[in-house]
Amino acid sequence: MPAPSGTSKATAMQQLSHTARVFLGVTLGLLLSPHLIAADKAKVVFIAGKPSHGRMHHEHRAGNILLADALNKSGLNVEAVHVPHPGYPKDTAILERAATVVIFCTGHRGHVLNAHLDEFDRLMKSGTGVVMIHWATEAEKGKPGEKFLEWMGGFCDLNWSVNPHWKPNFTNLPVHPITNGVKEFSVNDEWYYHMRFVKDLKGVTPILSDLPPPETLRRPDGDRSGNPTVRKAVASGERQHVAWAYQRPSGGRGFGFTGAHNHVSWQDDNFRKVVLNAILWTANMDVPKNGCPSERPNDKQIKQNLDR
Repeated sequence: MPAPSGTSKATAMQQLSHTARVFLGVTLGLLLSPHLIAADKAKVVFIAGKPSHGRMHHEHRAGNILLADALNKSGLNVEAVHVPHPGYPKDTAILERAATVVIFCTGHRGHVLNAHLDEFDRLMKSGTGVVMIHWATEAEKGKPGEKFLEWMGGFCDLNWSVNPHWKPNFTNLPVHPITNGVKEFSVNDEWYYHMRFVKDLKGVTPILSDLPPPETLRRPDGDRSGNPTVRKAVASGERQHVAWAYQRPSGGRGFGFTGAHNHVSWQDDNFRKVVLNAILWTANMDVPKNGCPSERPNDKQIKQNLDR
């Protein structure tokens, strides 16, 4: 290339060399940008509700932190982030490119999604997954319940579902990515059951099921304590599903998990692995053969990040 008029050949070469170095530096900076690296990972957004119960019960924030930390330390191609405040995100930019959203909050009238059903529905229709934990599975009748059916195939319904504390025995686990590495187990918790599911369980795969003992229905009938339909189902020997996977016909996946009233339940390796695997599955990730790896939180760690 001829040197520009009035410029020496040496000066022109110096200018070209400087330009090349700048271009190379910018290119490498972009390639190594953490934002671009993160973009290749499956993004999991955690939404926690406000405190609702006493210490070590319904620990929405602490439970979410425990699960997110496990994912980020798993070595898998996943990036877990938290909404930085209780409730639905004030800045919805955090939901952009989310592969799945995990919600652990108060249910029914206090659900974080009630005022955002249409907005969240658009996210679900784009193929984003959803995981709802414990009380978050409970929706109001009408539009909220209808949307929950569309998003995750079932929900906890007043005067239909019940919320006893009991210790199911989870045996005969189905062959499904969510059960990868999960062994038969039993955890005493507040396991809601007799969910309201889509017709004929179409698209639903029960993950954790057992037949509740009669004492789970010892309370009088009430919104969450009992009703003729659930009593008949248990008396006839119908196993009840307390965790389930749902493949939406239009694309996208959902998972409902009714345990986790007791924060200490996260110390059970199989209890924790089921939920971690489900998060990966709803994010359309391949679940490792032995399940999502995670360290068991010790007695000190389980008491970190509590609401009270």
